Amino acid sequence: MNSMKNLLKGVGMVAVLFLSTGLVSAQQKIGHVNSNDIIQAMPEFKTAQTEFENLQKTKEGELQQMGTEHDKKLTEAQSLSRNRSEANKDSIDAKLQQLGTEIQEIQRRIQEVQQVAQQELQTKQEQLFAPIFQKANTAVQSVAKEKGYAYVFDIANSAIPYFAGGDDLTADVKTKLGISASTPAATPANP
Repeated sequence: MNSMKNLLKGVGMVAVLFLSTGLVSAQQKIGHVNSNDIIQAMPEFKTAQTEFENLQKTKEGELQQMGTEHDKKLTEAQSLSRNRSEANKDSIDAKLQQLGTEIQEIQRRIQEVQQVAQQELQTKQEQLFAPIFQKANTAVQSVAKEKGYAYVFDIANSAIPYFAGGDDLTADVKTKLGISASTPAATPANP
């Protein structure tokens, strides 16, 4: 009889453990944010985006100038080739050879400038946007801790095929960052 009582007491303890575990799980709050929405509403993002786009346009302008120079030399070479005759072939061939060398040099420089520009743009992008992403991430963590959330998912970047429920903390994070609800989001940059 005594062992039966102990067994029931043990089963009762297990049931209490399951109940308390269930309560703890139920109390863990789950939320989500849309980091794209937050970041694009940050004034720093708009400033960084403008700076990055200006640098991008400058680099594109440099390459276009070189492309124009290349095309001019190519047109000149084609014109010389058309006007080549038996009488002027020596002088024309010498000019064509010189133009061929110049065209190859321009092509080499264009390729070099493209590679350097790509590296510069990548470095600039990291310099400009990394602190913004960090600031947004810090705000998300701060809001989650203040409001007692155990999990906060980023629906913009995480592979979450389905979610229902949970609290959307995007507006709270924007408030934490000093962004008003009426602030329009910037259009995303296309680096």
